[in-house]
Amino acid sequence: MTAFLLKIIACITMFIDHIGYVIFDGSSFFNWIGRLAFPIFAFQISQGYIHTRNLKRYAIRLFIFALISQIPFTIFYKNIFDAFAINVIFTLLFGLISIIVYDKVNKILGLLVTICLAVIAQICDFDYGFYGVAIILLFYMFRNSKPLLISAFSFATIIRYGYHIVYYLVQTSIKPSIIFEFYMPSLIATLLSAVFIGLYNGKKGRDSKYLLYLFYPLHLLLIYFINVL
Repeated sequence: MTAFLLKIIACITMFIDHIGYVIFDGSSFFNWIGRLAFPIFAFQISQGYIHTRNLKRYAIRLFIFALISQIPFTIFYKNIFDAFAINVIFTLLFGLISIIVYDKVNKILGLLVTICLAVIAQICDFDYGFYGVAIILLFYMFRNSKPLLISAFSFATIIRYGYHIVYYLVQTSIKPSIIFEFYMPSLIATLLSAVFIGLYNGKKGRDSKYLLYLFYPLHLLLIYFINVL
C-alpha cells in the first residue's frame, strides 16, 4: 500500500467522521470509521520527515496550511460543539517539531520537547491533544520495526481510551453502558488503523503533496454549508 493510497483512506474516513458529527451528533458508526484517519495522518508525518527533500519547506508548509485551516475548522467546530479548538494540522506540526528535535538535536531533549508540546496541545485543545503529538514521535522512533511500531501505537491508544473511560466513569454521571458503547468501538476502530499502516510498502505512489492541505479545510467548509442550508 503506497503513501498515496493511505492518504486517500485517511481523507475518506475523516470525511465520514465529520459527516457523523453533523448527522448523528458524533456517536455513530460513521464516527467509529473516522477513528481510522488520524493515526494514518500521524504515521504519514513520520514518513514525510524521512522522505522529504526540504525539511524547512515541509514544516513551513504545514504551518501555513494550519493557519489557513483554522478558520474553516473554527466555523465547523463552533457549529457542532459550540466551543473553540485548534485544528489537527497544528497537532501534526507539533509532532514534526518533536521528530526534528529528537533526530537532529538530542534524543533525551527530543523526548522532553515532545512532552512539553504534547502538554501544550492538550491544554490548548489541539485536535487529538497529548496523544496526537506523542504517537507521531512513536511512529518515528519505531520506524525500523513494524511489530514494535504497531505495539507502541496500540499501547498508547489503549492508555488514551482507558483514561477517557475511567475519567468519565469517575467524574460524570453518564451511565457506564453509554461510555463503553461509544469508547470501546472507537478504541477498536483506532487500533484497526494499524492494519493499513502495516500494509504500507514504503512507496510514494501518485504525487499527493497537497492532498491533505487542500482537502482538510475544503471538506470542513462543504460540510458546514450543507449543514446550515
